[in-house]
Amino acid sequence: MDPTVDEEEHSLEMHLPYIHKMLSLAHQDLKPSQYPPLVPIMVGSTSVSTERAFGALLAPYLADPENAWVISSDFCHWGLRFGYTYYVSSVPSSLPDISSLLPLLPKNGLDTATIDTVTGGQNLSRSDRGPRAGQVQIHESIAAVDLACMAAIATGSHTSFRDLLRKTGNTVCGRHPIGVVMAGLEAVNKENAGGDGERKGVFRFVRYERSSDVVGVRDSSVSYVSAFAVL
Repeated sequence: MDPTVDEEEHSLEMHLPYIHKMLSLAHQDLKPSQYPPLVPIMVGSTSVSTERAFGALLAPYLADPENAWVISSDFCHWGLRFGYTYYVSSVPSSLPDISSLLPLLPKNGLDTATIDTVTGGQNLSRSDRGPRAGQVQIHESIAAVDLACMAAIATGSHTSFRDLLRKTGNTVCGRHPIGVVMAGLEAVNKENAGGDGERKGVFRFVRYERSSDVVGVRDSSVSYVSAFAVL
């Protein structure tokens, strides 16, 4: 990457102090120079085919029990200043609240039908009024789209995740590294298809937050999601 890209990229510099702290707690008998080595990988705006290619390339390292992976991503950035104002007006009342599903979503009964509930929405314009009382509020729509994307990730299908992003435009910042790892996990499972038949590396979601609850079109929010997977 050129110096400008390097200076603007901030994900790794945000993660390194936290990773260092966790390593210091896990290896209190070691000097920092003896901590396990870190291998940073920066993923740009890649195509679906590139994500699959690099997923296959990285699959042996994902399968190696000596390795731990950290994938960095915010979730939805909603608002005019982000160029994303997608709104779903017909979210069913039966759609569960995300907090009720955590921790360890999707173990609590979330199914792929959730994914289909958030397609067919529209982008609000600056002149649009916010929803009236009794209608689906913007922050509820954001949560529904986020939940559907979480469900898509939990399916383990790289195609399902990328298709939903295409249909909703959800601004998941780390969608490309997520896609690379999902493609890699698919390759690992394909390689181990002759084993016990159980899919490995299923993502379990443990926390969901938004910076604020959007009420009007001129408001904005950023969503945050935490998940883990074990091979």
